[in-house]
Amino acid sequence: MGIFRSLLRQPTAVFGLIIVLAVVVLAVAAPLIAPFNPDEQMFDGLTLEGAPMPPGGPFLLGTDTLGRDLFSRLLYGARTSLIIGLVANGIAVAIGLFIGIVAGYLRGLPSNILMRFTDLMMAFPALLLAIVLAALLKPSLWIVAMVIALVNWVQVARIVYTETRGLVERDFIMAQRSLGAGHGRILFIHILPHLVPTAIVWGTLGIATTVLLEATLSFLGIGVQPPEPSWGNIIFESQSYFQAAPWLVFFPGLVILMTALAFNLVGDALRDILDPTQRGRG
Repeated sequence: MGIFRSLLRQPTAVFGLIIVLAVVVLAVAAPLIAPFNPDEQMFDGLTLEGAPMPPGGPFLLGTDTLGRDLFSRLLYGARTSLIIGLVANGIAVAIGLFIGIVAGYLRGLPSNILMRFTDLMMAFPALLLAIVLAALLKPSLWIVAMVIALVNWVQVARIVYTETRGLVERDFIMAQRSLGAGHGRILFIHILPHLVPTAIVWGTLGIATTVLLEATLSFLGIGVQPPEPSWGNIIFESQSYFQAAPWLVFFPGLVILMTALAFNLVGDALRDILDPTQRGRG
């Protein structure tokens, strides 16, 4: 509750929280809010010339190239993007925590192997690696989530490794060892709680990166596959109509931008609150 009250004292964090809450509510309530089936190709969804309908009338944000309601597809696309964002980022944080803690706590060869592997993964461009993995596997919602998790854990592992190496040299850890505490007790009772703020901050900031990466993969045609809507593949399907029907690109691009901005604002605020070195700074 103290963290939440601190967030409410920061206007940018409040703005981000409002957007995040709105996106989550709209995604969860999509079946109740969406005026049409997102996959339904409606007879009156195209003009007489076969072009998408502009915003207005029964179609709040217009229709896409197949006569489907864009507003309904954006609502269901929010569910896809948030599921991937939460699942992929949660897995990435868990992998990064595990590797970072183990490598930071252990010494010698095991630590070197884990961190050299982390450095190797960091050397590959994340987008390029995600494209290769997605191309090798059959794209689906859960495959895309797994691919994104496999390329996003390295930053968490590096940060956690650095913090763990500092913690194992602290006096209270030395005292626990002298009292005969086992490795499991030291790791889970005395080290892991100190890393929870880092996990929370990176977990929040990483959602924005994950949403953007999912949108990029779907835009490139190797992410979530149609007809299942996601914000990225909505833009991908409509890119050829950018000049004739700009709303098909503008609206999904806007929701991607606002969602990523909101999670970044909340993550930055959490970092300032949970990081002791940031307290008291203007």
